[in-house]
Amino acid sequence: MLANLDLIREFVQSSIEKKEILLSNLSLTAQTVYKTNQLAAKSEGIIATAQLSNTLPEFLIYSKSSQWEFINEALAEYGYLLKGEVDSRGFYQYEYCEVPKGYQMHCTKSVFLWRAWWKYRKYSLRPGIPLELLIRTRNSWYPIRDLIISNRLLYIKTLGSEIALDSDDLVTWLNKIDDLK
Repeated sequence: MLANLDLIREFVQSSIEKKEILLSNLSLTAQTVYKTNQLAAKSEGIIATAQLSNTLPEFLIYSKSSQWEFINEALAEYGYLLKGEVDSRGFYQYEYCEVPKGYQMHCTKSVFLWRAWWKYRKYSLRPGIPLELLIRTRNSWYPIRDLIISNRLLYIKTLGSEIALDSDDLVTWLNKIDDLK
């Protein structure tokens, strides 16, 4: 039987490939209804949808789903990122975004970016532009020059501006993939 994360990955991959789906485990069901792939949690109802008729599918993900972190992770693996705020029905919209070569995309609460910063902050002290961590803002990727946390607010300094986020706010960011060769 498929684990929840594996079933969610199958849902995302099938939707991207515009394939119909019919999968189920003890807590989730993925199926195609009227050219729309739907993911439903047995205890919550529909938690994700993808229109198969769109050129590049857009995903709608229920913001209060118990599976949100798994869905978010699977979508990031395929280059889909959160766009905008929660709509009137409680769904986030995800769209495809080209991930620069050599990077891995994350869409997490900002506190996880802060944790990653401690691994990479030594690079920000070197001369030049630090390219180990990038943040998505104004529809572009910007290198992070500094990151400070104070009173549950995260202050992110980029080349062009400073962004203030609550520690629970969602943020899309990239980290450079370490070459193990």
